[in-house]
Amino acid sequence: MAIPPQLRQLTSLADADKARATIKKDFEARYRQLLGSDEAYESFLKHSLSYLNKGIRANTLKIGVAELNERLQQQKFTLYPVPWCKEGFWMKGDRTDFGNLVEHALGYFYIQEAASMIPAVVLNPKPGEVVLDMCASPGSKTTQIAAMMENQGIVVANDISGDRMKPLGINLQRVGALNVVENYGKGQQLQRLSTRFDRVLVDAPCSGTGTIRKSPDTLKIWNPLMVRRLGLQQKSLVSTAFALLREGGTLVYSTCSVEPEENEGVIDWLLQQRSDAKLDEISLDINRSSPVLSFEKSEYNQEISKCLRIWPQDNNTEGFFVARILKQ
Repeated sequence: MAIPPQLRQLTSLADADKARATIKKDFEARYRQLLGSDEAYESFLKHSLSYLNKGIRANTLKIGVAELNERLQQQKFTLYPVPWCKEGFWMKGDRTDFGNLVEHALGYFYIQEAASMIPAVVLNPKPGEVVLDMCASPGSKTTQIAAMMENQGIVVANDISGDRMKPLGINLQRVGALNVVENYGKGQQLQRLSTRFDRVLVDAPCSGTGTIRKSPDTLKIWNPLMVRRLGLQQKSLVSTAFALLREGGTLVYSTCSVEPEENEGVIDWLLQQRSDAKLDEISLDINRSSPVLSFEKSEYNQEISKCLRIWPQDNNTEGFFVARILKQ
């Protein structure tokens, strides 16, 4: 896959943002070890301290991709297709306040980072199915799922925070997602449901170490204890999600973290807990890195090589991890 040269160019974060991005010694030592070479670490750091290309996703519930492209090109925007999502584009123009465009207000497109489009593509929901988005707010993946389902079937969009439910509801209304039921509560509480889902997405709360370029403060709050605590929460969520799947159903687990404990470690744990869990290969037109199968004192199941791990430098996007698990 070839990313256009215009999207490979890096623009360093402003001085104010760089000042917020304090690199802790423990972080540097850990990531030099994790990436395996000084060159790879420097590339990771360079991309993490550079601005992110802005992405949009055409909302096919309201407009066709070709029609949206024509409208935006008439306004002097240049659109570059995202290879792994046929509705996705990187957009460049004289202005960057895409949220102020009429087409955005009308719900014709959703502002979404290109790597964030991957989990719903991998989930591949179909019209008429019953789908759960366990950690849904602010709704980027929920609205993508609803569009892929053509507003047919049911999507249960759950989130833990009342404040986070507000933007979720606003975005669902703006894009015209009519098959979505909102639910407020901890993901683990959903295990009380008698419903079994065809597909479940767990885009889990995480340390966000793949999104430093969007949130430099991530480097300030990062610490090993936080990563271990999040790993326990993620295991609880993925266990509940798998239990809610019908036999033959599909679970997608994703994070915008590049920490093994939050990614490969969580999937390894699930495979140990559930003999009916089987990892499925992910085939996408995307540059990828090998999943981590061994780090520090941990050795992970070789099956985890089927998962998708991308670093920011792989595609000049956010870093992401995605696993697709089938229930046998």
